[in-house]
Amino acid sequence: MQPSKPVEHWPISRLVNAERLVLLSWPRAILLQFAHPLIAAGVYEHSHFRARPAAAVQRLRNTVRAMLSLTFGSPAERQSTLDRIMTIHRRVNGTLERGVGRFGVGTPYSAEDGELVLWVHATLIESVPMFYELLVAPLTREQHDAYCDEAAGVAVALGADPVTVPRSKAALDDYIARLYASGDIAIGAQARDLADAILYPAFGPLAAPGLLMTRLLTLGTLPDRIRDEYGFRWNDRDRQRFARLVPALKGIRRALPSVATTWRAARRTRPKPSPSRGSAADGARIGLDQRR
Repeated sequence: MQPSKPVEHWPISRLVNAERLVLLSWPRAILLQFAHPLIAAGVYEHSHFRARPAAAVQRLRNTVRAMLSLTFGSPAERQSTLDRIMTIHRRVNGTLERGVGRFGVGTPYSAEDGELVLWVHATLIESVPMFYELLVAPLTREQHDAYCDEAAGVAVALGADPVTVPRSKAALDDYIARLYASGDIAIGAQARDLADAILYPAFGPLAAPGLLMTRLLTLGTLPDRIRDEYGFRWNDRDRQRFARLVPALKGIRRALPSVATTWRAARRTRPKPSPSRGSAADGARIGLDQRR
C-alpha cells in the first residue's frame, strides 16, 4: 500500500484531521497527558466529567468543535477558539495535595505553564497521525514532519516555547523520549481515577461495544510502561481482539462514502481540483474519499 497523497493545495494536517476515525486517538493522548502529575492534578481538581457522564459528552463535543475550528476555521474563528482555550487555562491552577514521582506536596501547577502545554501538544501530534496510519493509510516521513510543523503554531499560541516545540517527527520522538527519561511522567492516584472515567464511564450497556473498542485501541497503542503503571490488564486475548479490530475498522472506513468518514467542516473547506491538473473524475479519487 502506497502512502496517501494529500489533496492538492491542502496541508497534511487537514487531510489527517478531516478523518472522523482519528478521534479514536484522543483517549490515548489524554491518558498520556494524565501521566504527568501536574496535568492530572489540574484536570482532577477543575473538571466535573468524572462525576457526570453528560459533562464528559459535552466536553468531548466542545473539544471536537475546537479541533475543527483550529484546523478548518477562518483566521477569526481560529483566534476566537484560542482565546476561549486561554480563558479556561487561566482558571486552572493550584498545588499538588500529594506528591507523585519527583513532584512533592505543594508543587504548583498551571494550565498556562508552557512546559505542560508542550506535553499536551506532543501527546496529540504523536497520537493523531499514529491512528491515521493505523486506521486509514500510511504517511511518509515528510508528511509526519509537515504535520508536526503545521501544528506547532497552536502550541506556541497557547504558551509553549517556540524554540522547544517539535517541528519534525525526529524532534517529537526525541522530546518524548527525554520527558520519559526525566522523571516528569509518573502515574498517581488522580491519573488512575481520571483514566477509569475515560475508559469505563457510566454510559450504560448500550455504549458497551463502543467503549470496548475504545479501550482496545487505547491500551493496545499505549507504551507498555504507561499501560503497566496505570495498572491496566493487557493479555493475549486482548492482543488478538486488537489485531482483529484494526483491519475491521479500516475495511469499514474504505466501504463508506466521505460524507460518513470525514467531518463536514473538512468537506466544506476542501479545495476543488484544478481542471488543468486533472479531470473531475480524477479529483474525486484524490484526498478525503480515497479508497485505500
